Amino acid sequence: MTIDRRSLLVRAGWLAAGAAMPMPAGAAARRIDDLLAAMTIEEKAGQLSCFNDEIRPVGAVFNPVVNASGAEAQLAAIRAGRVGMLFNGYGVAGARRAQAAALESRLGIPLVFAADVIHGCRTIFPIPLAEAAAFDPDLSGRTARAIARETAAGGLHWTFAPVVDVARDQRWGRVAEGAGEDVYLNRLLAAARVRGFQGTDLSRADALAATPKHFAGYGAVVGGMEYGAVDLSDAQMREVFLPPFAAAFRAGAAATIASFTAVNGVPATANRPLLTDTLREGLGFAGVCVSDYDADRELIAHGVAADEADAARLAILAGIDVSMQSGLFNAHLPGLVAAGAVPMVRVDQAVRRVLALKTALGLFDDPYRSLDISAERRETRAPAIRRMAREVAARSMVLLRNEGDLLPLSPGTRAALIGPFAEDTANLNGPWSFAGATDGVSLAAGLRRRIRDLVVEPGSGIHDPRPGGIDRAVAAARAADVVLLAIGEAADMSGEGNSRVAITVPPAQQALAEAVAATGTPVVVLLRHGRALALEGAVRDARAILACWFLGEATGDVVADMVTGRVAPSGRLPVSFPLATGQQPWSYDRPPTGRPAPDDAPMQPGRAHWNDAPDRPLYGFGHGLTYTRFALDDAQLTVRSRTAEVAVTVRNLTARAGTAVLQLFVHDRVASRTQPRRRLIALARVEVAGGASARETLSLPLAELAIVTADGRRLVESGEFDLIVAQSSADPGATVRLDVDAATADAVSRGLPALG
Repeated sequence: MTIDRRSLLVRAGWLAAGAAMPMPAGAAARRIDDLLAAMTIEEKAGQLSCFNDEIRPVGAVFNPVVNASGAEAQLAAIRAGRVGMLFNGYGVAGARRAQAAALESRLGIPLVFAADVIHGCRTIFPIPLAEAAAFDPDLSGRTARAIARETAAGGLHWTFAPVVDVARDQRWGRVAEGAGEDVYLNRLLAAARVRGFQGTDLSRADALAATPKHFAGYGAVVGGMEYGAVDLSDAQMREVFLPPFAAAFRAGAAATIASFTAVNGVPATANRPLLTDTLREGLGFAGVCVSDYDADRELIAHGVAADEADAARLAILAGIDVSMQSGLFNAHLPGLVAAGAVPMVRVDQAVRRVLALKTALGLFDDPYRSLDISAERRETRAPAIRRMAREVAARSMVLLRNEGDLLPLSPGTRAALIGPFAEDTANLNGPWSFAGATDGVSLAAGLRRRIRDLVVEPGSGIHDPRPGGIDRAVAAARAADVVLLAIGEAADMSGEGNSRVAITVPPAQQALAEAVAATGTPVVVLLRHGRALALEGAVRDARAILACWFLGEATGDVVADMVTGRVAPSGRLPVSFPLATGQQPWSYDRPPTGRPAPDDAPMQPGRAHWNDAPDRPLYGFGHGLTYTRFALDDAQLTVRSRTAEVAVTVRNLTARAGTAVLQLFVHDRVASRTQPRRRLIALARVEVAGGASARETLSLPLAELAIVTADGRRLVESGEFDLIVAQSSADPGATVRLDVDAATADAVSRGLPALG
């Protein structure tokens, strides 16, 4: 037996307050004081203004074009001290030109360069939702570190990532950018990604300031519609949406971005209770808070600001430190301060935070930090980062279905690769890959290296039929032993601005799937997607389904390795696949109903379900098959002071080595507020050799049992708790009972941090 074991656990204090980035002291603090004393209000407003980089544009513009000026006008504004930072440009040469202009300004305050580096800069990794499927914070941390090295070498200091919005409505396009529906997994990956981006010292040339976003509740937009309103109870905000931010801030995140959306009737950009009371006082965040793109101007469209000056006033008084792209702070802060509508002390507070970030990044000591042409050449698409991207892609795939062990394919299999994504390379990277290389490996290219007898037919377009396409695809399917059906979403169907009313496979592709399945040739679906989809018909019923997400540049090679058995699947779903779009929003840890339907009779009359669907998913959170099978038994509980430990035996029932992903869930049997039947509280990955067994212990701080009570307090309540070690949220698993007495509950509750 060989076991390579890695436990993925966090400690107590899941909402602990803590300063994200300490303010400078000593000589650095005095330098900031001296600069503040010397700055005009116009220069202060400039430090609080962030603009799209027009000096080194990358050619990809997603947001509406507002306040564009051109490179020469932007350089002039920098020399005049009217720009504090630039974003979404790339390349050292242009950054050096812009920094030189900043150093020519009256006070010589350096620029900071930022970008939306969501899942890679030049080397594109799987989308964050795919990476989350690895259920491995260590992997996420290493990924962020590798991305930071390449990104910083390309002339950037700051990433507008990670996205830590809990996402329970798969219609929302930005599901692709985060870690899915579970609070605990979001917390783990938020902290890991922040630590990976920032490293151990923000002033190092390979560090990126991290920006957990979007504060807060963005993932709960009504109807899953992008930029829509959010209506949340205080308990939901505290239980679901704030914990990942708290974890990211404890990990040292230097900045955050406010949500575009209105939260309980007040747009986040103008929401002082959210951005000051909760963010600063409740969570102890000390870093920079940035408006999202033009979001301060959008307060007018929201109907809470009378005009641009009023919008600027509302934003800075709410707690926004930096205005992104609108230019409203430059245009209106001087007049607002002169009129007494905005106190200078608030402006100084925001400027101090920006200068503190530039200090932490080492820019005052070395304005040309991370602006080294030789480093850019050395680190960009270096062999090490490309190997890392391939590793992450392999770990991200989730085997949803594998009837009759159709996968892995046997040597000599005659295969037909059919579908619009068979030879496609334009959609490998997925959303938010604006500076990414475009020479990724297609499915056809990768599979040809592994399968000798491979026929390729597109069959249809992504959205439209192809003349004769289905006929040719059917002929190829009939001549093959197996069909590899490459279907799903295009890159522009997920990510920001790409919410969908129906989260199904496009009709043209569904028709292709039905025709191919009718041949009787076994079908393996290779699904490309940025969210959980509502699978239908021949796609849902295929013999095997592999969730391939948007895997980035290594797509073809890693998928080929997976279907031929060179690599075994170990990914688990971070989002539940619904039976139908109409179930959205849905999550495995939803509150129970007073009339639950029995598991063995989900459509029983008079019980909770839809008229045409049960209250369950097609594939639930944590689901994922392997090429091995595991059994869990002999679960035992040990309580040590304020920690519970659950030990379980993991038996590999096959001859092939594999990875079991153990998920520890809790069910509070009786509580003062309704609690889910299961809630994830610990993870462990265990590699077990074929035919072998391993004993694994999952450690649980009793603080993880805390709930938000009806009066808004966080408490651990006494009583009985079921602790379930399982392989998914739907797996019966192995259960032990934990009894928490009143004295222990009180002692643990007293140690919980407050959240104002």
